[in-house]
Amino acid sequence: MQSLAEGLRLPTNGLDYTILAIYFVVVLGIGFAARASVKTSLDFFLSGRSLPAWVTGLAFVAANLGATEILGMAATGAQYGVAVVHWYWIGAIPAMVFLGLVMMPFYYRSKVRSVPEFLLQRFDASAHLLSSALFAFAAILIAGVNLYALSIVVEALLGWPQWVAIVVAGLFVLAYITVGGLSSAIYNEVLQFFVILAALIPLVVLGLKRAGGWGALSDDLESAHGHNYLTAWGGTGIGQSNPLGANWLTIILGLGFVLSFGYWTTNFAEVQRALSAKNLSAARRTPLIAAFPKMFIVFLVMIPGLVAAALVPDIGTQGSGLTYNDAIPYLMQELLPNGVLGIAVTGLLAAFMAGMAANVSSFNTVFTYDIWSKYVRKGQPDAYYLRFGRLITAIGVLASIGTAFIASSFSNIMGYLQTLFSFFNVPMFVVFVIGMFWKRASMKSGVWGLFAGTTAAMVNYFWIYKQGVVSIPTDQGANFVSAIVGFAAGAIVMVVVTLFTAPKPEAELAGLVYGTVSPGPEEPPAEGDGAWYRRPALLGWGAVVLAALCYLPYSL
Repeated sequence: MQSLAEGLRLPTNGLDYTILAIYFVVVLGIGFAARASVKTSLDFFLSGRSLPAWVTGLAFVAANLGATEILGMAATGAQYGVAVVHWYWIGAIPAMVFLGLVMMPFYYRSKVRSVPEFLLQRFDASAHLLSSALFAFAAILIAGVNLYALSIVVEALLGWPQWVAIVVAGLFVLAYITVGGLSSAIYNEVLQFFVILAALIPLVVLGLKRAGGWGALSDDLESAHGHNYLTAWGGTGIGQSNPLGANWLTIILGLGFVLSFGYWTTNFAEVQRALSAKNLSAARRTPLIAAFPKMFIVFLVMIPGLVAAALVPDIGTQGSGLTYNDAIPYLMQELLPNGVLGIAVTGLLAAFMAGMAANVSSFNTVFTYDIWSKYVRKGQPDAYYLRFGRLITAIGVLASIGTAFIASSFSNIMGYLQTLFSFFNVPMFVVFVIGMFWKRASMKSGVWGLFAGTTAAMVNYFWIYKQGVVSIPTDQGANFVSAIVGFAAGAIVMVVVTLFTAPKPEAELAGLVYGTVSPGPEEPPAEGDGAWYRRPALLGWGAVVLAALCYLPYSL
């Protein structure tokens, strides 16, 4: 995302800036209101494990509504067409359900405060330290994507210099997280969820109206890009061509299994929201509740991308002057009147801030709990870690500013994010899934599986793909292959290392491996948790079936 087109300056006026100012005041107000509940480090990093499921569920999906979701997915829709639905219906929903039904009981019952801390309990300190370092590094890179994207958008749309946008947004995120901790971030994410919807829904409605309705839009796109552009699975047979440059096998294995499960089940920026829930039932329902709005958000980002591709047929080429990332800003300029424009700009900024806040709040938790308190300053009073958590939050924001410009070499933000996920999340997932379902997996297999998976994914992307050793049509297709390679390498190395090293004593695996029982008394259900509409199995399988049905209109 090197830059947005220079001609995208929005005709904003005082009304639009008033709406934006009100939003910033409310955001800071929520942060200061949450400050009263922050008395311990657990309050700061995990909201004292006290939040209801509907709050954590909306925060769970809002934490993912950052630059990837808004600009990146609209760009993916403009570039690849209807194939963008794969990132939702097969690339998110099954993994979110798996997290809620299978993995959250392990996370929550073990009382871990972060995802890497689970690896400490299941494997050893070396796996814990490596996973903590990899996650902290990835979180700062991903937070930087959101901050960089925000600065470019604000410069193009409002005329603010990039450094002003970076400083203003960074300071606001820093202020409300430092003051109110995770509770502030989560309650602001709930607000941001509704602000983002208020921004995108008018864009979809007015975009379809400008394009002449769905029928006219489909006819224009089919004549310009071919029938496969408007189908989810068209041309995905092995050896066939399609806009995405991937076949059904790499879509299902690379995106639907490896990348998806790697992201949704081990990315602490998401799991942290579920760990802040008030009990196990609420923690399990957090990703399941989030799955229902998640599966329909695709329409709010896909349709603007398709409309932009129809209105600017050569978008993404040198001749048009517009990159794929310009899809949303272009429609904002073309379609929205003042007032509604202010809401849209506010929603866009809210999306970037939500994505950045999610990664910064997870970074400060992992760095404080998993690195600083375990290996640098052990045994300090709780108040010390609370102060340090606020300090490292400020350092994390500054580091995000430094990493923001790494994203500038990617013309599609989604490509950059998927590359990072294949490097960092996929190897962590293979270690988790083998460790959870295979008692024999040895203590040393965790660190070597992480190392091998990360290395293999990077080698595949930077050497095999980028150097042309193997021809892969698109960056996205290469990311799917890198994910599969990283998963396979991590799994093979874990099995080999396990055969030659000692397993963890079975008595230390209670509650950490499938089929074992957690030590201590079972948590009693909260009042109302037994209601049929709160049953995790019903919510989970209902989401999977509904996502499968969503494919039907786009599979012909």
